[in-house]
Amino acid sequence: MANINDFKARLAGGGARANQFKVTMPFPGYSAVGGETSDLAFLCSATSIPGQTLGNVAVPFRGRVLNIAGDRTFNPWSVTVMNDTDFKLYRAFERWMNGINNMTDNEGITNPVDYQVDIFVDHLDRNGATLKSYTLRGAYPTTLDDIALSYATNNAIEEFNCSLTYQYFETDTTT
Repeated sequence: MANINDFKARLAGGGARANQFKVTMPFPGYSAVGGETSDLAFLCSATSIPGQTLGNVAVPFRGRVLNIAGDRTFNPWSVTVMNDTDFKLYRAFERWMNGINNMTDNEGITNPVDYQVDIFVDHLDRNGATLKSYTLRGAYPTTLDDIALSYATNNAIEEFNCSLTYQYFETDTTT
């Protein structure tokens, strides 16, 4: 019969902690003024390990359905960022998106290599060592959320969310 000691033995390292992570994201040269990558590593307050879906193709045959694995799709990835008083990261995301599609004339960069970057998400242990790493390839922002302002919010730092689309991800166990 299983007991608490068996359970503890199965939970190696005390379990992975959701609050131990680091995001490294270089901004495209045209959107960065300097320091955004290192600032984001500290000011990113929430994110996720990337999600994925393996599609299904239903093939009808004589009254039955044969299910066959379909294409893999990747969910949009998002970050929640604490805003500083100079709006450094918020402005960088704005410049990045404006470079892709300018607000005034609907023009922008057309070569994906010029606006897509690789993002690195490291899941850390309690001592700061990497447990598992993810590289999101070919990412770019698609949504920059508003920043809510309110007289009633007097004891909190502003935060904003940004969603990014990426081509695929690699992890330390994927080739």
